[in-house]
Amino acid sequence: MSTDDYEPRRRFNLLGVITLILSIAAVALAGWTLYRVDFAKEDGYDSIQRADAKVKICAAMDVVRRGVSLNTNLAPAGGPNDVTGSQAVAANARVSLYDGGQYLLARLDPATPDDLAAKVRDFANDLMDIGANATAGAPNEDPEQAARLKEADEANTAITELCK
Repeated sequence: MSTDDYEPRRRFNLLGVITLILSIAAVALAGWTLYRVDFAKEDGYDSIQRADAKVKICAAMDVVRRGVSLNTNLAPAGGPNDVTGSQAVAANARVSLYDGGQYLLARLDPATPDDLAAKVRDFANDLMDIGANATAGAPNEDPEQAARLKEADEANTAITELCK
């Protein structure tokens, strides 16, 4: 075997090794990219979409909080003996509770972070339960209604923390 025959084989072997190294590097890079993308968008939403959804639902929470607070703390214009005014104030409070829950559920974006979305759903359902039961005549002192009010207050506090 002459030296001339050895040189092309050596080039061929070196080319094969380089090709193998590049192939392994390409597969590793593709795997790393796939791994990174899967964890960044594990549920199909990126961090910007999640942040936007959080801002949106926290703003909706603020609107509902203000509306419920305003309408559940109104006093009848004619004073405590104003029966019609008292009924109007109570009706407004019930509407703000029920509609506030519906509003939150309608504004809940699928990209909302899971922990916040769960608390908002709980709070929205609590508001609707409180409003519906108040409409059915349950006073705030009723043990079941008092428990609903407590749950709503706890959910509101948790959401306030998550929206910071």
